Amino acid sequence: MVSGAHFAAFAALTFLMVVVPGPSVLFTISRALTVGRRDALLTVVGNSIGVYTQVVAVAFGLGVLVTTSAAVFTTIKIAGALYLVYLGVQALRHRRKLTDAMAAKVPAKPGRVLTVLRDGFVVGFANPKSIVFLAALLPQFVEPAAGSVAVQMLLLGLCLPAIALATDTAWALVAGTARAWFARSPKRLEMVGGTGGLVMIGLGTTLAFTGRGD
Repeated sequence: MVSGAHFAAFAALTFLMVVVPGPSVLFTISRALTVGRRDALLTVVGNSIGVYTQVVAVAFGLGVLVTTSAAVFTTIKIAGALYLVYLGVQALRHRRKLTDAMAAKVPAKPGRVLTVLRDGFVVGFANPKSIVFLAALLPQFVEPAAGSVAVQMLLLGLCLPAIALATDTAWALVAGTARAWFARSPKRLEMVGGTGGLVMIGLGTTLAFTGRGD
């Protein structure tokens, strides 16, 4: 069983890592601005599931593989980067639909629940910031004499999706409020759609060229 001291220490480090804006936070803000709070909040849920999938992977060995194999690290990173660029291009292509929706005085059509959850999941699971954090630090808080190492990692790892869910939800709500202000003008709304798409493309491009210490 994980000791209370180890759990608290890991939770504190996790909070410090999560509050620094990374791919997940920026993606959530982009979704809130371009589509609205509902899809942004679903994205947060999907992202948290994706992040915890990383925890499961680390607990059963992927963490060691990622930290020792440049090829595996690069594959995960590039996959996430390409997906972000794809979503950004889609946002740019369909930005005028936001304006059309405004002109018709109806809200922008929300995405399908499973589709939005999938998008958030992919960004969360392919986030190299969290996978490297988990692979480097999670094993250090495990006590072999305290029971199953994998179970301890799974318990400690609950900190990451829980904290990310809380903080990213706050980002989504704040950004969603900003979207409501922009949406008062069709031109503002089209600008938001284009800007959100460019942010995702820029984020994906930056992610693709982000290296690691080795």
